[in-house]
Amino acid sequence: MLKKWLQNSNYTVVFTGAGMSTESGLPDFRSSNQGLWNKKDPSKIASTDALNNNVNDFISFYRERVLGVKEYSPHKGHYILADLEKQGYVKSIITQNVDGFHQQAGSKNVAELHGTLQTVHCQSCGEVYSSQEYVDKEYYCTCGGILRPSIILFGETLPQDAFQFALEESRKSDLFIVLGSSLSVTPANQFPLIAKEMGAKLVIINREKTPFDYYADQVIRDQAIGKVLAELDM
Repeated sequence: MLKKWLQNSNYTVVFTGAGMSTESGLPDFRSSNQGLWNKKDPSKIASTDALNNNVNDFISFYRERVLGVKEYSPHKGHYILADLEKQGYVKSIITQNVDGFHQQAGSKNVAELHGTLQTVHCQSCGEVYSSQEYVDKEYYCTCGGILRPSIILFGETLPQDAFQFALEESRKSDLFIVLGSSLSVTPANQFPLIAKEMGAKLVIINREKTPFDYYADQVIRDQAIGKVLAELDM
């Protein structure tokens, strides 16, 4: 059924969450069993307050995350999405993930709602560097400012350009596919509802229930994302 909907769709938008990345081996943030935030207090380690007042622990935590991302790579599902975009079946991807795997796999139209761990930037002047700086234990800009990952920290708002792009794409979609998101984080979780309200079919593929399963035209919980995408491969 989903493959037929995709073939007949004029504007398919894909929304990806942590479940998309866990199939590459990365840890989840909020899963009931092994979520990253079950082990760390985000308000103490991944926030603007930590950056300003607890910078050594902040850097240590995010260096570990940068190193973690570099240990893994996009899985087959990422490449299938990129291929579907090249063929015109998928118009864009809205992602909550910060690993940059969609772009590594070849996807072009990607809105990174929570930023990326692929780059760091100076908190003072904004100069952008590769996250290799953190790998090499280089934490300061040439201007003397602290380098921080180019992600959205707790206490910060979503980047306006990514948010606006995601909003416009959601409104234009006639098929909106959620892959591996618990849809528990606002305002990002509003995009599937916006798409649905504008008349799109809504498909949610996630291991656990989401607050919006009721609104979905199809819910898939018992299949891995990579397997579902393999069945959609054209």
